Amino acid sequence: MARTLPPAAGPAVILGADTEVVLDGRLLGKPRDAADAARMLRDLRGREHEVITGLAIVETGPSGGAPRQEIAAVTTRVRMGHYGDADIDAYVATGEPLDKAGGYAVQGLGGRLVEAVDGCFTNVVGLPLTTTRALLARRGLL
Repeated sequence: MARTLPPAAGPAVILGADTEVVLDGRLLGKPRDAADAARMLRDLRGREHEVITGLAIVETGPSGGAPRQEIAAVTTRVRMGHYGDADIDAYVATGEPLDKAGGYAVQGLGGRLVEAVDGCFTNVVGLPLTTTRALLARRGLL
């Protein structure tokens, strides 16, 4: 039996974000499997890379009018440590890197592999909070 939802009291707001790791111009998305995660971590070892998150806020217009949108991108530089193959194997065995861009989670166990973050830490986590807040504020949504 189909149900009809009541109309929204105001405009709908949609926030979307996606994060990529970029090493030497090459995108490192989420690893396909454990071997791919280990390969990414070997490639990143002892090197700097960029973490780029694209953000979009779309606000539906009143009475079906044109939606308003705002977009932004945030880039953070990350330097990985000089960890060994045993460290990679142990980390990959936790399963944590399998759904993370670049094969690591800075906010989790993967933080042990990171030497330094230059820029927005929450961007590396996956949602740059300062930029997100600014976008929402500009739309009058905070």
